[in-house]
Amino acid sequence: MSGVRVGAKVPNFGPLPIDLGVPDMSSRLEAAGFASIWISDHVVMPDVVESRYPFAADGKANWATDAPWYDAIALLGMMTAATTTVELGVAVMLLPLRHPIVFAKQAATVDALSGGRLSLGVGAGWMAEEFDALEVPFRTRGSRLDEWIELARACWTGAPAAVDGAHYQLPAGVQCYPVPAHPIPFLIGGHSPAALRRAGTNGDGWLAQQSAGDIDTAELSAGIEAMRDAARASDRDPAELRVVVRVVESADQAELVGESLGALGEIGVSDVIVDVDWVSADGAERAAAALVRE
Repeated sequence: MSGVRVGAKVPNFGPLPIDLGVPDMSSRLEAAGFASIWISDHVVMPDVVESRYPFAADGKANWATDAPWYDAIALLGMMTAATTTVELGVAVMLLPLRHPIVFAKQAATVDALSGGRLSLGVGAGWMAEEFDALEVPFRTRGSRLDEWIELARACWTGAPAAVDGAHYQLPAGVQCYPVPAHPIPFLIGGHSPAALRRAGTNGDGWLAQQSAGDIDTAELSAGIEAMRDAARASDRDPAELRVVVRVVESADQAELVGESLGALGEIGVSDVIVDVDWVSADGAERAAAALVRE
């Protein structure tokens, strides 16, 4: 047994959210036995992506920019209503693009109404054009991410102390309710040294990405150790940090991913997130049968 929990992606890009329905896809994944269900996040797309995509060898984003990306927070609400026990997550949310206090309210609402099932993968972002469209300075995205995490955690107490940040000032005397049903974890996305440091010093773990056909346990192991080193340097317990791996290009690769679960568990990966084949009538169920182990 690998000990690795297996989650699945609910597509919120393209035609499937309309054609199959987010509630139906979510409930099917829960019924099939997946431990968690996740969505991704973008707000806008440029006509042409000039920024380097960090998860492709050639640095090029290969999707149609005029296909719809459905809003992550709105879909989390639909997923909450359609499920009862499965963990709900975002892999990953571009947190610096969101208003920090509105985001904290939305996340707390989802977590409270779901009974404490929300986990948040968050990243600094990579697409400068998206930041330009939302009038958020791209060069400050890392410091904004750190500050937004601090603000959210303060808001989630219900009665936050004043926060005098570099990018946002939260005054004293503000009430932020509801509070989450559990401490919502922040899993830091990205593979850069800054992301790994942030995962160890400010996050609750790391959300990595790998391709199903090229899972690199050596790269992951090095990233995990870098995160743990950062945690130790900040007097944090690295054993408390979670490691989640988003496995892309995996809709028809369940057996291949399954063969890697043991090795991933050995290096400290706690969870993987896979795609499923939504074209086939039983694609979700077949993926679960191949990957979900008692």
